[in-house]
Amino acid sequence: MDPASVVYDTAYLTMATARNTLVNVEPNGDLSPGLAVKWEPSADVTQWTFEIRQGVAFHSGKKLEAEDIIASLNLHRGEDSTSPAKSLMEPVTEIAADGGNKIVVKLSGPNVDFPAVLTDLRLVIVPAKDGKADRQTLDGTGAYVIESFEPGQRIRFKRNPNYWDAENASFFDTAEVIVITDAAARMNALRSGQVDVINLADLKTLNMLKRVPGIKVEDVPSGRFYIFGMMSDADPYKDKNVRQALKYAINRQEMVDKILLGHGTVGNDQPLDRAHKYFDKSLVQREYDPDKVRFHLKQAGLSELRVSLSVAEAAFPGAVAAGSLYAASAEQAGVTIDVTREPDDGYFENVWMKKPFTADYWTKLASADAQFTQGFFPGSPFNETHFDNARFNDLLVEARATLDESKRSEMYNEMQRLVHEESGAVIPMFANYVWATKANVAHSAELSTKGDLDGFRCIERWWFENA
Repeated sequence: MDPASVVYDTAYLTMATARNTLVNVEPNGDLSPGLAVKWEPSADVTQWTFEIRQGVAFHSGKKLEAEDIIASLNLHRGEDSTSPAKSLMEPVTEIAADGGNKIVVKLSGPNVDFPAVLTDLRLVIVPAKDGKADRQTLDGTGAYVIESFEPGQRIRFKRNPNYWDAENASFFDTAEVIVITDAAARMNALRSGQVDVINLADLKTLNMLKRVPGIKVEDVPSGRFYIFGMMSDADPYKDKNVRQALKYAINRQEMVDKILLGHGTVGNDQPLDRAHKYFDKSLVQREYDPDKVRFHLKQAGLSELRVSLSVAEAAFPGAVAAGSLYAASAEQAGVTIDVTREPDDGYFENVWMKKPFTADYWTKLASADAQFTQGFFPGSPFNETHFDNARFNDLLVEARATLDESKRSEMYNEMQRLVHEESGAVIPMFANYVWATKANVAHSAELSTKGDLDGFRCIERWWFENA
């Protein structure tokens, strides 16, 4: 329920269903009004004014006011904030009301992409309580009201009869989200008719599922990527040649073929997918190359290398098998990777960002700025590789102030190259979103790829046909 603790997909789905952000992002990437009906920058783009939608009420009946918005955004700011979205709000110096229907956000420097930041589902609006955001409330302004919540088990929703965008959303009367961590159990729940939709369909048995009458499988290319991240300030990963050796020691196509079973594309050690408008097409694809592994080991003064890699299925589906494949290909090049299977329970709390070489996944964020800020900017709580490159840092800030699209594209291309060459990120693959539904579950032709299940908006946007 706490917007400042959103990490897992279930929490993102809850935020998207029961709450709203100031700005929405459409499946094609365009920004559209949310709780803000319009926004405009100052001449130097260091200040943004947002006009707040009038007549909106929380599920509790409380009227949406500027103080709720200010408190909700401030939740992710300040030294004491532990929010994963803290780095996104780092440039904000002040948020203040301007009359009854506007808020003004002041920034430490220009940022042409700032409205895109506010599409992040952790930046949803909740009621203020004693001047601060109520972190434990079930309240929201979204298309559905939370009826009940059993942590880690299930969430029940009912349609919000007073939703401000009811003409375009909330087509189900009620919805229930059931957390089923076992892939086979999820598949069986759909086949037996217990559920209408499952995400993370088991790729190994997908062909069998496709043959079941009354079930359809959807395979959607996305910006979701899987990563093995090395902390570049920890031994032996401090040495760039060690990082390079480990990047050449992985067989990416084998990963796509054997882990994703073809439901994805190879990655190239930088976070922007091929469909991204700033994707650098000139960046040469890194291939598995044992000779280059040995070359970089020699440059590091090593004849061999032994490292430990922590994995868990919680990191991404197939992470354990992917770790084994990585170890097998690395071994042929003189690198020993000791793969440790960590417990799924508590993996992100106890292992990830604690141990120096771990598995993880990322979804596609609202902008290139957000993707690089969250994943690779010093001070971000999600900078899992501890990347800190002066040129990259300067470019990231400079790009925010650059209105010329061609110049911004050049900057983001250089940032991709810097991450590709200098960081501790091994990004072997981008995974399609593969889900399965009953045949009568319908949605628009255009789907968001900024999160599973239509950008986590399946309950809000989808409907039953012939029901």
